[in-house]
Amino acid sequence: MTDVAAARARTIELRAELQKHNYSYYVLDNPRVPDAEYDRLMRELQALETQFPELITGDSPTQRVSGEPAKGFGAVVHRIPMLSLENAFAEDDVRAFDRRVRERLRHKDDVEYSAEPKLDGLAVSLAYEDGVLVRGATRGDGMTGEDVTHNIRTIKSVPLRLSGTGYPRLLEARGEVFMPLAGFRRFNAAAQARGEKSLVNPRNAAAGSLRQLDPRLAAARPLDIFFYGIGAIDEGRVAAMHSEMLVQLRGWGLKTCPETSRVRGAEGCLAYFKALGERRSRLPYQIDGVVYKVDNIADQQALGFVSRAPRWALAHKFPAEEELTVVRAVEFQVGRTGALTPVARLKPVFVGGVTVSNATLHNMDEIERKDVRVGDTVIVRRAGDVIPEVAGVLLERRPKGTHPVKLPSVCPVCKSPVERVPGEAVARCTGGFVCAAQRKESLRHFAGRRALDIQGLGVELIDQLVDQNLVTAPADLYRLTAAQLAELERMADKSATKVIGAIEKSKQTTLARFLYALGIPNVGEATALALAQHFGDLAALRAATAEQIEEVPDVGPVIAASIHRFLHDRRHREVIDALLAAGVRWPAIERKAAGGSPFAGKTVVLTGTLASLSRDSATDRLTALGAKVAGSVSKKTHFVIAGAEAGSKLAKAQELGVRVLDEQEFLSLLGE
Repeated sequence: MTDVAAARARTIELRAELQKHNYSYYVLDNPRVPDAEYDRLMRELQALETQFPELITGDSPTQRVSGEPAKGFGAVVHRIPMLSLENAFAEDDVRAFDRRVRERLRHKDDVEYSAEPKLDGLAVSLAYEDGVLVRGATRGDGMTGEDVTHNIRTIKSVPLRLSGTGYPRLLEARGEVFMPLAGFRRFNAAAQARGEKSLVNPRNAAAGSLRQLDPRLAAARPLDIFFYGIGAIDEGRVAAMHSEMLVQLRGWGLKTCPETSRVRGAEGCLAYFKALGERRSRLPYQIDGVVYKVDNIADQQALGFVSRAPRWALAHKFPAEEELTVVRAVEFQVGRTGALTPVARLKPVFVGGVTVSNATLHNMDEIERKDVRVGDTVIVRRAGDVIPEVAGVLLERRPKGTHPVKLPSVCPVCKSPVERVPGEAVARCTGGFVCAAQRKESLRHFAGRRALDIQGLGVELIDQLVDQNLVTAPADLYRLTAAQLAELERMADKSATKVIGAIEKSKQTTLARFLYALGIPNVGEATALALAQHFGDLAALRAATAEQIEEVPDVGPVIAASIHRFLHDRRHREVIDALLAAGVRWPAIERKAAGGSPFAGKTVVLTGTLASLSRDSATDRLTALGAKVAGSVSKKTHFVIAGAEAGSKLAKAQELGVRVLDEQEFLSLLGE
């Protein structure tokens, strides 16, 4: 598309369509199109904005994460203060609140309240001018908050432009940013798998995410938001009832909590509190109580404020889910990725509605920070269905003769050495395939797309193979028969034959893929490739000393020692030898050929779809010729290979003057 007017019209159409899909997905929780169609529309918009940069607008769906990291947070003065709420902890407190409301309003009948969960997150105020998001600020001290617009924009449930009609020219929408429990768990699992520090709890995670100076870091966090009210408005009107105003917000594309309800009188409030408390552990987010608000906004204004809290609202808090108990022992559990998680065995205590006898200690950093010891009296915290944790130690009750907890030197399951890389919180068993606790996960990694790429060997099939003792080590895969697979659940003769064919095909691989598939601690794809290119063959790598391995680019002494230790462990040697005996092989790396290739020593980026090669095959061909395949285009990129439907990477290459090869030029340089 070369006509600017046509491009402008199409970008307006695409933004409107994407905004509708965002509203359906994030606000209504009812997706209207498959993800692939949404992605296609987004790619089309990105391509148009790349071709015509002058058409980019701040409210475009492509602009959620943009700009350089902020140097600090500016101050935002709230036109209408964001006040705190009076707290109630007992039913009598709620009845007293209701009595005061009725007396001040001179109501004889029950008052209507809007009741909603009190989320455990971070309060924010978002300003929309003419429907476009212009500013996001934290509550701060209630009068002045911090400008976190760059991070607010990264939250996908926050509309960059309001939907519908009838919204005020200026609308300050008040809401609570939080991290859903499922996202919190996924984020921590991924962080632990990378050996990075995990988040402490969803509330701190949400608050910390909004205070990141780099919006890309906030964008990586699975944040969400519920809007619960309105601050300042200009040139517009809102509904007369709080419950109706929430419906209004939702119509403008602002997500509200689906658990909100309209209730009558103190007894209605208490019934709501009880019902929500019973379902609390099943909610997908953390709450610490319930908020009651007089539903009639005119009555709210008549009631006014006292000190720094409104007279028309009350926070009814759930009982604390913390208790004291004694640590009887500390044991280490081995996860599927080899991570050792310390677990406190406790004197049983009733907390949060259940009897708790075990609590996580997360990792050695947490044990050392809290100084948890066997015999200590500790605070055990349980929030909803979150795994109980040791929140703190009462040092004044510590008995004499206690000793700090020490990390075991060998795995409690397979007795392989335990490794903890300096600077990382997670310690891991180095057993890999030989450790029963992580065998399934190791086999999944071995069969993965970027490893041996055994198509059809999925999670459920591997679970069955391990559970029935058909596979205890990777080489066992190559001894399987179609008849054995056909007897397993959800397998038939045809699918079993396909899997056996994929297993046989996987014997022909590359040295880099083979090394990556072994699951050597701290060896990812890039390091596996560097090892393969440096040593050329497996025998040379196995014969190398730790010092010689350290000569590989980007491999330091700690990683080199880890690789050397893995390759010289008797059980790992047996695993490797068995795979070689089973016929796993790869072409020798021809160093002379690689050195004479136009790609040798060059950084290459692939974009779009190639007709003759898959992305993985093209990557393997390039790396075999000594190229480094990168994921993004920069000034250091030497070639960009552009297939069909190439997107922003192609545009970036053209902008930077990087040489672009089409598929035919690429194949020609490969000698095909």
